[in-house]
Amino acid sequence: MKILITGTAGFIGSTLARKLLKLDHSIVGIDNLNDYYSVSLKESRLDLVEGDNFKFYKVDLENTNEIEKIFNEEAPEVVVNLAAQAGVRYSLENPRAYIDSNIVGFTNILESCRHNDVKHLIYASSSSVYGANTSLPFSVHDNIDHPLSLYAATKKANELMAHTYSSLYNIPTTGLRFFTVYGPWGRPDMALFMFTKNILEGKPIDVFNNGEMMRDFTYVDDIVEAISRLIDKPAQPNPEWTGETPDPGTSYAPYKIYNIGNNSPVKLMDFIEAIEEKTGKEAIKNYMPLQAGDVPATYANVEDLFRDIDFQPQTNIKDGVGKFVDWYVDYYGVKL
Repeated sequence: MKILITGTAGFIGSTLARKLLKLDHSIVGIDNLNDYYSVSLKESRLDLVEGDNFKFYKVDLENTNEIEKIFNEEAPEVVVNLAAQAGVRYSLENPRAYIDSNIVGFTNILESCRHNDVKHLIYASSSSVYGANTSLPFSVHDNIDHPLSLYAATKKANELMAHTYSSLYNIPTTGLRFFTVYGPWGRPDMALFMFTKNILEGKPIDVFNNGEMMRDFTYVDDIVEAISRLIDKPAQPNPEWTGETPDPGTSYAPYKIYNIGNNSPVKLMDFIEAIEEKTGKEAIKNYMPLQAGDVPATYANVEDLFRDIDFQPQTNIKDGVGKFVDWYVDYYGVKL
């Protein structure tokens, strides 16, 4: 089928596009190649997404006319919206970037799906929506009314907006709450990238919350495997849903939310140790307090995902970190 992926030059988007092309889908890619982090890294990712069945547009999601034109010309059957302004801490510095991309841009995607008979919209949410919730593991059936950053608030807004379009226009929408995705071609602002870079260069690493952090690190190949399976499973109404006891993860409309995590949280210090073991170098650790907008622990309840698509993450933290370090050393020409 023809699948439109936004954020195709991104970490997850480029990996997903490569996988879906191998499955003989036609891919239409959209990305604005902004300079939030290295444009050359984004271009290198795009270089790997090639073939007669791939067509790319460089455009901002908030460019209403261009987005409408692409949808009208390409007529995608499925849309996977991964484009967004990312980063919890950056949202404290530049909040308007999040409104433009994550709210205005997502509105354009929803409207284009509505007017072009898209059969299924899958979109990226985030584990950050759980905010002040401390009931672990996080469940899609939990309340998420207390986000701790504007980034998280925009992701929750995306879920609410998607539900509205599912309810009003019967568009099947599936929201994916990603839990700390990592792996080769990852983002330079993510912990694994920064830790590996500094450890190899003999520079200190910032260890927040004095190392008392846990993350449900999820390897990128496991993420895209789950997305590829969900493409063929449009959200369905939940016949047992009731307004008296509303379930946040489902609806009377064709709307569904999934956690996509490893279901196995890792202590931050164990994560750092895996990098040290792979690189053969000990990190110089700069212990710091918990940062504004951060949460001390994430842990995904993925029972719904296991049940609906028979999905089970396959990559443990040692193997995943090892694959990232191998990529980093090769891509940047570093000697261990």
